[in-house]
Amino acid sequence: MRVALVLEQFDPPRGGLERWTWRFAAELLQRGHEVHVVAKHFSEATQAMPIVAHRLDGVRSRLGFAEAAQAKLITLAPDVIHDMGCGWYCDVFHPHGGSWAALTERKLLMLPAWKRPLKRMVDRLLPRQREFRGLLLRQYADSGQLLVALSQTVADDFRQFHGVPAEPIRVVYNGVDTDHFSPQRRLRYRAAVRRRLGIAEEKVVALIVAHNFRLKGVPTLLRATSRLRAPLRRSGRRRLPVHLVVVGGRHLRAWRRMAARLGIGGAVSFVGPQDQTAPYYAAADLYVHPTFYDTCSLVVLEAAASGLPVITTRINGVSELLSHGTDSLLLSDPADADELAEQMRVLLDESVRQSMGAAARQTALGHTLKRNVEEILDVYEEVLGLRRGEALTRRTAAARLKRQSQAVAEPSESTDFRLL
Repeated sequence: MRVALVLEQFDPPRGGLERWTWRFAAELLQRGHEVHVVAKHFSEATQAMPIVAHRLDGVRSRLGFAEAAQAKLITLAPDVIHDMGCGWYCDVFHPHGGSWAALTERKLLMLPAWKRPLKRMVDRLLPRQREFRGLLLRQYADSGQLLVALSQTVADDFRQFHGVPAEPIRVVYNGVDTDHFSPQRRLRYRAAVRRRLGIAEEKVVALIVAHNFRLKGVPTLLRATSRLRAPLRRSGRRRLPVHLVVVGGRHLRAWRRMAARLGIGGAVSFVGPQDQTAPYYAAADLYVHPTFYDTCSLVVLEAAASGLPVITTRINGVSELLSHGTDSLLLSDPADADELAEQMRVLLDESVRQSMGAAARQTALGHTLKRNVEEILDVYEEVLGLRRGEALTRRTAAARLKRQSQAVAEPSESTDFRLL
């Protein structure tokens, strides 16, 4: 099968969408499919990957990328076009970021209530927002493609915000490589990573992997960590032995200043973007992801596969796969630092961590990358089946019209001409 994958950046360290697409492409290649990738940027590591790369140079806007991708794809004519949320010319539309309209609405939760109506009004006037709206009109138009939602939450967003009927939507949750992300990695990486970061073995390490710090709830996590680290004056208890490791992000100096203002500068390690995140899961004791919006967070599945108990929000689509109190703790309000601190406090108990971590690993084993790939390939087969059905319908209709025209042109011998 000739498959074309469409995304802006084919570069795994850039985020969950890019990391998933990279691994998905590798799985397609392993199964013998011919993989074309249409993007405007490719990682240098692509040279060692037997894909066919189609670079779209000189593209600046989102609409420009979508138009350039369409022109390229028309010339390629692959069997299946799989778009990750960037364009509109495709057979399978799979927006890993979910509904942009839903995301915009959920991001308002990061603001005080009185600011939200003003923010909505300002957004309507911004050129960038107008461009997005134009893109969305093309992406969610009824053009016959199938839509893949990463969770039921996203499927509901497609219907609520874009008026998409239920029939073309297929819910396919993310999958994780449970061999690469595994509790076995602890033996190899745990001590070395902690040593490099200067974290003592007795510390309980909480981890978050994120790029958009505000959206993923890093401010809430810093405030919750400061509450755990603050001494309780009345009881005379000492600071709790919590150390936070933050992987990813930009402008880290400002975030380090925030941690210092909260009195936890020495209890937080900002390590920046990392090509390999598995060693950091191995060094951690729990994973915390208080996101304001996530379609089906891949990093949460990676943490679970690594045997870590997880704290995330009910707004995160991956929460549909988790069980509160068994393999995870689910936060109702991503802005509630007090609730998050209490959930983190529960996981300071080593026996609770071990029990939840083992359960999290079992949950991840039910949602592997290989299973994910097979479900997407089922969608591909459905696309090809629909196409064959349409072709058969067209051929049948053409044959029917031909028979009808022949019947008119060549009357049968039984025709009664006496009235003529």
